[in-house]
Amino acid sequence: MAKEKVVLAYSGGLDTTAIIPWLKETYNYDVVCACIDVGQGAELDGLEERAKYSGAEKLYIIDVIDEFCDEYIMPTVMADAVYENKYLLGTSFARPVISKKLVEVARKEGAVAICHGATGKGNDQLRFELSIKALAPDIKIIAPWRDPKWTLESRQDEIDYCHSKGINLPFDAKHSYSRDRNIWHISHEGLELENPANEPNFKDLLVLSVTPEDAPDEATEIELQFEKGMPVALNGKSMKTSDIIRELNEIGGKNGIGIIDIVENRVVGMKSRGVYETPGGTILLEAHKQLEELVLDRETLDFNRYVGVRFSNLVYEGKWFTPLREALQAFVMSVNERVTGTVKLKLYKGNIQKAGTTSPYSLYSESLASFTTGDLYDHKDASGFITLFGLPMKVRAMMDQKRLDNEKTK
Repeated sequence: MAKEKVVLAYSGGLDTTAIIPWLKETYNYDVVCACIDVGQGAELDGLEERAKYSGAEKLYIIDVIDEFCDEYIMPTVMADAVYENKYLLGTSFARPVISKKLVEVARKEGAVAICHGATGKGNDQLRFELSIKALAPDIKIIAPWRDPKWTLESRQDEIDYCHSKGINLPFDAKHSYSRDRNIWHISHEGLELENPANEPNFKDLLVLSVTPEDAPDEATEIELQFEKGMPVALNGKSMKTSDIIRELNEIGGKNGIGIIDIVENRVVGMKSRGVYETPGGTILLEAHKQLEELVLDRETLDFNRYVGVRFSNLVYEGKWFTPLREALQAFVMSVNERVTGTVKLKLYKGNIQKAGTTSPYSLYSESLASFTTGDLYDHKDASGFITLFGLPMKVRAMMDQKRLDNEKTK
């Protein structure tokens, strides 16, 4: 009789390597590994041999980079969604697309369960599990770090366990930064970052970037072109979104752009400290905002800021596959119908400076904005507007004055 199957979200690291024999031993499953390529780069090298050596029946490596960029990253950018004003959601919006592909593999393989290696203290457990529940409520979810049958408490425990199962891979028990990488960013946690009083050791920590101090002494000029909120060209060259992000990462990294040190509020209730490198994303988001500033009217721009905060919270909390996210995105797509044009920027030692923005949908009128009187605006018209606009304040002041006068006469 064939064994039941479990699909494991597989990275090839120590945790997911140890989970393979543990799943086989604990649940008597055949393990199908699935690595979803969201831009991890060299981390995928040699993964198939490693998975099978560790006891997996099969490994899927599924490239979703373009889908990730176009359907997850860019809607979030178009919403101006930034969690707690700093975090550009690099790990957060990767989890729903990964979960979607895990479900697809599970359906294809006829698996009864999906397993992930997220810890019981982090946000990723919510992101994976909420997404899987939304897409496949019938599939069992296994989270070893919350499972009472999981007794491994340290990296050395995991290494010893792997060795006992005949898996001898070059893992180091020495603790290092905990990192998550995709095409959008790299996150760093652990070591000196666990104490907010410590300055990050940027010389050892940074992967994509240099510090602003080590950036060039001359500014780098770039030009981004957008159509309906989507980036379509960089420095005059038409490219797909993923290639624009890759090139912006290289350009931004060299100029010390997008290094964020944040103490954030996790969904599970604790604060955590991390450093995020998002050079290309920081540039892309700033360019998009510059264009919105030019083409959106005051009320739409104001409401869009509220939508951005709500959108960022949904993405951070793992609620991508929800009606509210879909509804908010529909609003965002409507707003971005006119977010078309060209943005020029100067990058200098961690700073992004405006260098000119143009759009066929610009709402900026030079004749209105200048100090000269034009046909559309007469300075005298402001008098009546100010009278009506300030009427509530004037009435309140009059009533306060009347009350004070009555008190004086008592």
